[in-house]
Amino acid sequence: MNNIDAVTLASQLCSRLCHDLLSPVGALSNGLELLAEEEDPEMRQRCLELLETSARTSANKLKFFRLAYGAAGGFADRVDVSEPKAVIEALAADSRKVEINWALATDSLPKPAVKVMLNFAQIGLEALVRGGTLDVGAERRDGASEIVVRAAGPKIAFDENIGRTLQGELPADGLSGRTAPAHMLALLAENAEGDLQYHLSDEALVLGAVLPGG
Repeated sequence: MNNIDAVTLASQLCSRLCHDLLSPVGALSNGLELLAEEEDPEMRQRCLELLETSARTSANKLKFFRLAYGAAGGFADRVDVSEPKAVIEALAADSRKVEINWALATDSLPKPAVKVMLNFAQIGLEALVRGGTLDVGAERRDGASEIVVRAAGPKIAFDENIGRTLQGELPADGLSGRTAPAHMLALLAENAEGDLQYHLSDEALVLGAVLPGG
């Protein structure tokens, strides 16, 4: 795997975080400005609804970043699967176009496996630009965590640079905020002596991982 220094990876992950938070936080700012100027009761109610939606979206994204990118302080080495499940359901609810199906055959997962599940789910959600279904499965087998995410819908939008980065290759133009999470997962898999795979077709994107240990 080509080497990327820790500072570059961290800066690109921060760029991704800022990019994803810019819209809901900007909506909060705009909503507050409108609320301060608006006197019509009906319009003030709409401003409050905008603020509520933007605040919820921002909180959901921060919960995702904490588990998907960060150290997830406050959790033990293993995380109850209800935690990433709740985060993924919240992200899917924000899109309002995706149905999630769960196949979780374990009560808890090691933190690296949780990061993989969350990032796979986000990649899958982003691929479903016209909505569809997101199938998320996880189990423990022979001392390893196995994760699979399948995104299926009428149109699949997936940058195969992300797929190649998952498998240890780096894009010719270097790491970006878009590919940094995939590179982080590739490093996690390499450290665990595990494996990440993806398969793209016209009907679906399938992401899989086997992570020994934990």
